[in-house]
Amino acid sequence: MRIGELAAQAGMTRDTIRFYEKVGLVTGRRLANGYRDFPPETVPWLHYVRTAQTLGFSLAEIARHGEELREAPDAAEALSALFEGKIQVIDARMAELATLRTELAARVGTGCPLRTVDRPAGARGQARQLRM
Repeated sequence: MRIGELAAQAGMTRDTIRFYEKVGLVTGRRLANGYRDFPPETVPWLHYVRTAQTLGFSLAEIARHGEELREAPDAAEALSALFEGKIQVIDARMAELATLRTELAARVGTGCPLRTVDRPAGARGQARQLRM
């Protein structure tokens, strides 16, 4: 199917599909007239890409796992393993954020000012670091 038909069926713009093609998420072959031609299984794949994005996966993660999902003998099992891994990443990030929150809450109302750290000699052009 051509890019316009794919865009309509997938519910996205041609530009989005062109971008996905550029980053390797979809592959279309060029016809002799220069038009892109995409296989029908591209539509459910694009639906998956959108769903995975709403579940917190980056396009890089989706691209990295795309081939293994398409070739997995049991797609549901492969997706479950992928989701479990993402849950572990989220849990780790939540723990980091909880620690950061505790640190910030401890400083509220203490009048702890931000001070700039002196730059070492030869550190021209580098951003100044802040110390609390």
